[in-house]
Amino acid sequence: MNIKGNSSRGLLGTTLGFFFGFAAVALYGPTAIKFKEAMDLSPAMLGLLIAIPALSGSLLRIPFGAWVDTTGGKKPFFILMLLSLIGLGGVTLLLVTSYPDGMKGMYGLVLFFGFLSGSGIATFSVGIGQTSYWFPRKQQGFALGTFGGLGNLAPGLFSIILPVFLTYYGFISAYFAWFLFLLLGTILYGIIGVNAYYFQYRKAGLSDQEAKAKASQNGQEIFPTGGVKDSLVNSAKIKNTWALVVLYFTTFGGFIALTAWFPTYWSEFQQFAPIKAGLFTAIFSILASLMRVYGGKLADTFGGEKVALLSMFTILSTAAILSFSSNILLSILIVVLLAVGMGIANAAIFKLVPVYVPKAVGGAAGWVGGLGAFGGFALPPIMGAIAGKLGTVGYARGFIVFVILSLVNLAIIYVLINKKRNQPTITN
Repeated sequence: MNIKGNSSRGLLGTTLGFFFGFAAVALYGPTAIKFKEAMDLSPAMLGLLIAIPALSGSLLRIPFGAWVDTTGGKKPFFILMLLSLIGLGGVTLLLVTSYPDGMKGMYGLVLFFGFLSGSGIATFSVGIGQTSYWFPRKQQGFALGTFGGLGNLAPGLFSIILPVFLTYYGFISAYFAWFLFLLLGTILYGIIGVNAYYFQYRKAGLSDQEAKAKASQNGQEIFPTGGVKDSLVNSAKIKNTWALVVLYFTTFGGFIALTAWFPTYWSEFQQFAPIKAGLFTAIFSILASLMRVYGGKLADTFGGEKVALLSMFTILSTAAILSFSSNILLSILIVVLLAVGMGIANAAIFKLVPVYVPKAVGGAAGWVGGLGAFGGFALPPIMGAIAGKLGTVGYARGFIVFVILSLVNLAIIYVLINKKRNQPTITN
């Protein structure tokens, strides 16, 4: 029986795939003005166009994450990357053939391709499940932190590279280049990505018990129970799944939201030039992503709940200061601390998914990753509404949203810690 791969290869495949999956959505925000001019879009229509990839990238995480529990992850992951490739390719073709004069009336089609493009972000929940099945519980924090942290580097790196590329090569050329980049990533994942041993044995024809026994001999500790529907239903019945959803809505949804919000904050409130605003946004995004890797190690050592608690205090205090600070140097320092807290919290929270929902990791990853990432779609309009009411100072006051969410999250983490004390059989 030819069993492929190991945990290192499994982690490499999912991390590369997730990193490349972000390629399809990197262009929409920075190039939105081009669509606005060509199609004469209202602010609301433009806002929907920018947000639509984040919408599909969050909602598709739920069913595709659950699908991992029946297939091991490679098939749903690859399908999501193909959908993203179709979306980005469709927009590119539309621009090549119709931009700018032929774009009138194409808004619906651009939205459709944008929705498909967001599929690349949805690979996150699939990768969480696929990675979780590869690693023993004591290494979950490191593995998931590495996957999420390095994969999440994409938005920050793209925010640095993209303005330069647009300046030298132009709008349409950028879409074509990013399409080729995503194509390369899809091919690489198809070659490198591999399912954990249990799913390979099952595919080879072994029974459930035989596959578990063989996979256990190779070091696999976590196994699924039931199909896609079972995984979603079983994980949804566990209250802690929804606690993790709320926590992740603030941390990862907040990460996506702030990556989109900071360019406006730096330029409108702190009066930074666009390139400078983009650079400081990239610093936040990249630092938060890198800290996620370190946060996974901390969660393995000290426990996910404790690390999440300390990180949430950091998010609370930094958001409170940012809400009222107008000092540039202080604000820069506080944003750095916010990135550290948010990155570590993201790793700690997903460390808890296989701990609290070990028999439906894929389903739980779908709920947590999907509804959590929805924060990236929901939070910017709320912060924008605050800015709209208060004027320039509102771009700072908008961080009050994270103060409120952090207070709710601290209460949730406190409950989780107390519950764990009464359930000593749960191990971190």
